[in-house]
Amino acid sequence: MSSPILEVRELYKSYEEGRIEALRGVDLSIEAGEFVAISGHSGSGKSTLLHLLGGLDSPSSGNVLFRGDPLGSSFDLDTYRCDHVGFVFQAFYLLPTLRAVENVQAPMLASRSASGDRRRRAESLLREMGMEHRMDQHPSKLSAGERQRVAIARALANEPEILLADEPTGNLDSKNSALIMEILTGIQRSRGMTLIVVTHEDEIAHAAPRHIRVHDGRVAS
Repeated sequence: MSSPILEVRELYKSYEEGRIEALRGVDLSIEAGEFVAISGHSGSGKSTLLHLLGGLDSPSSGNVLFRGDPLGSSFDLDTYRCDHVGFVFQAFYLLPTLRAVENVQAPMLASRSASGDRRRRAESLLREMGMEHRMDQHPSKLSAGERQRVAIARALANEPEILLADEPTGNLDSKNSALIMEILTGIQRSRGMTLIVVTHEDEIAHAAPRHIRVHDGRVAS
């Protein structure tokens, strides 16, 4: 039996010198290629959990393991984020001074690939997102749905094994929400990626083959 791609052991995370406990002893195992939804009310700890899974933050105690290796000790966080994980956020976080195709290329700069190769890959990813006609637009010229499609293309730039999406439809109308989830699930199926989506929307949570509920910093179900 293969080992999990991500594993969480006795994970605790607190802020303000321990006065705020975001996570309280979470144990979790996620297999390679799974599509998992994590839901919970505001302040439940679901986004904190996602950030720790992505190496964006470090736990107060406990471990996050990637293919059996603890993040931050035996596995460098910068390498992990650059080579193995793609991120999609509610607020998009596109660089406003860069055009869409340049935003997608930004994560590739660490890979030292040639500029022509970076451009070709960025264009290919944007075409996959249906954004071939908007490649040279700045984010301010794009709709919210278009910005999220650029952000997904950027998340795929370095061919990650894991795609983490934090409320990816939170700033979108129902039509664009459905399109973004169709894109994300299509990517997960076609590439065999591990997809973890944090959401407060029941429709999205129940569409995932596996649904994890977080309540007051613990996995409730």
